[in-house]
Amino acid sequence: MTQWAHLHRRSILFALSLFAMAGFFVIYSTPVSLFPQVTFPRVVVNLNAGDMPAERMAVQVTWPVEEAVRAVPGVSTVRSSTSRGSADIAINFKWGEDMVSSMLQVASAINQIRSTLPANLAFTVKRMDPTVFPVLGYSLVSAKHSLVELRDMALYQIRPILSAIPGVAKVDVLGGAVAEYQVLVDPARINALGLNLNDIAGALSAANVIQAVGKLEQNYRLYLLLANTQLQNSEQISQTILRSGQNGLVFLEDVAQVVKTTAPQWQRITADGRDAVLFQINQQPGSSTVEIAHHAQTQLKLIEQKLPADIKIAKWYDQSDLIVASALSVREALLIGLGLAIVTLLVFLRNIKVTLIAAITVPMALSATVLIINFLGLSFNIMTLGGMAAAVALIIDDAIVMIEHIIRRMREASGTYLERIHLAANEFSKPLMGSSASTIIIFAPLAFLSGVSGSFFKALSITMASALFISFIIAWLAVPLLAAYTLTQKDTEQEENGRMTRWFHHQYQRLLQSLLPRPWLVLLGLLPLLAAGFFSWQQTGSGFMPSMDEGGFILDYRAAPGTSVSETDRLLRQVETILRQIPEVETYSRRTGNSLGGHITEANEGDFFIRLTPLPRRSLDEVMDDVRDQVSAQVPGLEIELAKLMEDLIGDLTAVPQPIEVKLYANDGELLAQLATKVALELEKIPGVVDLNNGVIPAGDALNIRVLRDKAALEGLSPDAVKQTLNNYLAGTITTQIQEGPKMVNLRVWIPENERSTMNAMQHLRIRAPDGHWVPLKRIAEITPENGQAQISRDNLKRMVAVTARISGRDMGSTVADVITTLDQPGMLTHDVYYVLGGLYEQQRIAFHDLMIVFIAAIALVFILLLYLYEHFHVALSMMLTTLSAVAAVFIGLWLSNIELNITAMMGMTMVIGIVTEVSIFYYSEYQSLADSETGIQRMITAGNNRMRPIAMTTVAAILALMPLAVGIGAGSEMLQPLAVAIVSGLIVQMPLVLILLPALLRIFSNMIGESNVILEQ
Repeated sequence: MTQWAHLHRRSILFALSLFAMAGFFVIYSTPVSLFPQVTFPRVVVNLNAGDMPAERMAVQVTWPVEEAVRAVPGVSTVRSSTSRGSADIAINFKWGEDMVSSMLQVASAINQIRSTLPANLAFTVKRMDPTVFPVLGYSLVSAKHSLVELRDMALYQIRPILSAIPGVAKVDVLGGAVAEYQVLVDPARINALGLNLNDIAGALSAANVIQAVGKLEQNYRLYLLLANTQLQNSEQISQTILRSGQNGLVFLEDVAQVVKTTAPQWQRITADGRDAVLFQINQQPGSSTVEIAHHAQTQLKLIEQKLPADIKIAKWYDQSDLIVASALSVREALLIGLGLAIVTLLVFLRNIKVTLIAAITVPMALSATVLIINFLGLSFNIMTLGGMAAAVALIIDDAIVMIEHIIRRMREASGTYLERIHLAANEFSKPLMGSSASTIIIFAPLAFLSGVSGSFFKALSITMASALFISFIIAWLAVPLLAAYTLTQKDTEQEENGRMTRWFHHQYQRLLQSLLPRPWLVLLGLLPLLAAGFFSWQQTGSGFMPSMDEGGFILDYRAAPGTSVSETDRLLRQVETILRQIPEVETYSRRTGNSLGGHITEANEGDFFIRLTPLPRRSLDEVMDDVRDQVSAQVPGLEIELAKLMEDLIGDLTAVPQPIEVKLYANDGELLAQLATKVALELEKIPGVVDLNNGVIPAGDALNIRVLRDKAALEGLSPDAVKQTLNNYLAGTITTQIQEGPKMVNLRVWIPENERSTMNAMQHLRIRAPDGHWVPLKRIAEITPENGQAQISRDNLKRMVAVTARISGRDMGSTVADVITTLDQPGMLTHDVYYVLGGLYEQQRIAFHDLMIVFIAAIALVFILLLYLYEHFHVALSMMLTTLSAVAAVFIGLWLSNIELNITAMMGMTMVIGIVTEVSIFYYSEYQSLADSETGIQRMITAGNNRMRPIAMTTVAAILALMPLAVGIGAGSEMLQPLAVAIVSGLIVQMPLVLILLPALLRIFSNMIGESNVILEQ
């Protein structure tokens, strides 16, 4: 602390206090979410061309669109899947691209070739980000009200209110039934009258009109003239006039029955075993999930009071539950860790004033960090909150070493009371700056980290770097000023070294006096640590993101291709029975023909969202394995795939949610299908591989109605006329709409179900020729069954089939190694087929590659810092080797804790570099400050004895502060547990490494560079 700081002590302390208070007040305005806001560089194009065969769809639609979007700047990969009449194209861009601009460019590229595509083609373009998935989900069920009424309530009463909540992007309504008027025409009667369905549809459309026909000015007023013949109900529809003439009027009721029913639907939505309407809320980017959930719950309570008593609103998903639980867990971990650290300081320092000075720096630094987080537009999430909890150990470090040095100088130095504090602060400024810089600069390379890991850990690194910078400012300026205000001469008279401390000093002196004359012995003693670290590295599995117990999971299912909705529903009722018998299952919702993200699927597939009871209970993995085993054994004919929420979310946003994906490439589609089945059967034998999917996805069977052109021509019919008539018969014609309050109800002209429900009935459908005679369909067409066509997949314009699987009970690295071994067996693949691994393993590989670059860059930056501080290569190299030796302990800690080496653990390993370097700087700075009169070995011993207590204090305090995170207390702790375990493991060995290994390395390098004396250059 300089004289300047003392002169401005009031303004400095006031500014720091104001900064901390401002951070406290912005806590309530900072948005709260589960994860940092991530912009995923992915755009998805959905193409729909009716019922075009898959092969033709691929050639005529998918491939031209692929080539068009491939030219958009920034595109890295293009992947497509084509089935009958539809195709999905996923375009991945480079990380960092402006995705709004990229999405618009994709849409523009498709529109440029629009004239070359089929006229009936419809397409949508959307960018993928976490907000496309709901954060809240509710169900609406009733014992008395129909599904039509429930859907209308959700659409027109509940959705407008929830949509008005700040931060809500949209409210999707799934399930229920859609009201519809159906005109069921008697074919025999219209045949007798010479009418067809088109005539009836035209008459209804003309009868239901409201249109302005002019204006009239009269009696000083202007009137709008409306021609209004709107139909209001079934009776009015029945009275529609179809024909008039000499024989009288022909009304619709003469040839048809008008009924109010529901539209045909190929979906089924349930909640807790009952047909239901689901409404789910998506949030806007940057909004607070917790605030949205709070407002939604408040509004729904008010709405429920106004609904009939038999209508129940139940919550089946609430992301804010996990967020709040995780935040509480992190807060508890922070408070417990801080409390343990304070107790440690009190035990070591035995002075309440000094302990309070050190302890007060933590809330000041964290509160100021919140202000920075808010200013940068970040949210409270599992990464920022965890970063603050992990930073407690390092924040209290700075205060401890500064206050300890001040007290030591107050005891030893001469001069006035204030001069001794000035001296201590000035002496310690350089070591404090160097040590703080060593922990802060390791976060600099993370700014260049891309991908999922970069998006997640940038928030963590910004939080910790901010906290450490504020901590340095407080330790550098505030701690000396507070010491000057609070400490007295009495505080310096307390005995510094107790009996135990003196015993440790004596033992340390004996050890170094015997080792430093032969420093190579220390290296021999280091070998067991390095060997144990190497062994642990080999035994430690690898993974991508830490596995979290999020209180729920997704169960995707698929019945056999072509399975009807009713048969699929029958199978799923058995699954629901299993779920209700599992005690940990609290509630669930099910979508058939739809998905959690709101995407329409085939009628034989869909998903469950299963919510578990709060902890304590069986682990999420155990429950998932139990569900998987029971469903596989008791519900044959149903393929299932279970996924955790975060894993499924990240996987969907990055194109492939499965950890294992084997992409097989060849030009021959039939060969790919055969090899995919073969590969899937072999992978199924690998332990830990579950939920296998061979990637061959056939569509359901079809009835092919082939018009015989010559026979149709003889009857005066064209194939197009036959197709149009069949469409009217079999699908019906929506001819007009009737308004009922806030909604429009379709009016469909159709024939009775018994006339179209079987193949035999279809053969006898009568088609009217232009000259008025009627022709049965079987006379001019052949109806033959046709097997479903397999989905056609391409990756970067190359034909591909992806075999996917999930992992249970094993780490990803060893499992994928077994997969590679299996695939590389002789005869597994033919010479013209090759494979590439994708899925989450590919994301892990990219993340590990980037993190290794970050790790190396952090080492380089720390080495440059050390070289700048001391301008001796041998000093910087000695410190760097000491620091790197601590990495061995990280692998030992991960192995003993049974934690995978994932991106969170690698982040912790990188932080260990800065933490151990920080302590090394304190040791060597102490060594430099000692008088030159001491011999080299004695000088090292004295430096070690002087730094032993502060190193012990900071180490124990840091370990205890991190211990709640390391043991994984509470919800969401799994995300940061590997980081905490890695840091704690490094902290455990930092004291012996710095106090024993560092002096030995300094001696070795000093001798190697040929110094004649053992006193190192200053």
